[in-house]
Amino acid sequence: MATALQKELGPIAEQRSLTTIGAVVSSELVTQAIILILVGSLGILLWITFRFHDVKFGVTALVSLLHDVIVVVGTFAILGTFFKVEIDALFVTAMLTVIGFSVHDTIVVFDRVRENKARHAGEPIDAIVNHSVLQTFGRSIMTSLTVVLTLLALFLFGGSAISDFILALLIGIVSGTYSSIFVASPLLVDWQLYDDRRRGRLVAARAPRVRRSAS
Repeated sequence: MATALQKELGPIAEQRSLTTIGAVVSSELVTQAIILILVGSLGILLWITFRFHDVKFGVTALVSLLHDVIVVVGTFAILGTFFKVEIDALFVTAMLTVIGFSVHDTIVVFDRVRENKARHAGEPIDAIVNHSVLQTFGRSIMTSLTVVLTLLALFLFGGSAISDFILALLIGIVSGTYSSIFVASPLLVDWQLYDDRRRGRLVAARAPRVRRSAS
């Protein structure tokens, strides 16, 4: 383009900036992306654990996040292999945005789980989580749908400059909505049930000793 302009208008006296994005992501960009995702994930883990006073909430939310990252990165790896889709600095921005959206959706479900645990004390954890998911399902779907429709319009009419960025957001937001309901919540149930069974076995093992000492 610069050569064509010089032929048409004459020599360019000054060029303030030039930005070029190649097909291969530099090692520095990859390193920065990994550091950003790791730091963000660690901060999310610590905050959710502190917020809900239970490490199970933080870990299951983090696993849900990793699910979304793997889905987006895996999809772009396939698209890059067959359709030459490139990954650039905007992709890192898209990944961080997806992480934030996914965590927000998961926290909405977990916050309702915490409320229902106090409201329905004594019910099994699977029933409590099921109530919570059903209560937040409509809100999650409607919120995600409005965002997806906006991104879809940008993807179709926004031009090629941002198409890959918008595509990453689309995949990540759909995956984030799915993982909050079908990944984070079931993992929380399974972990809590396992923890309850383990504590039950410990109580059963200690009971005979207590009776013998009493006699």
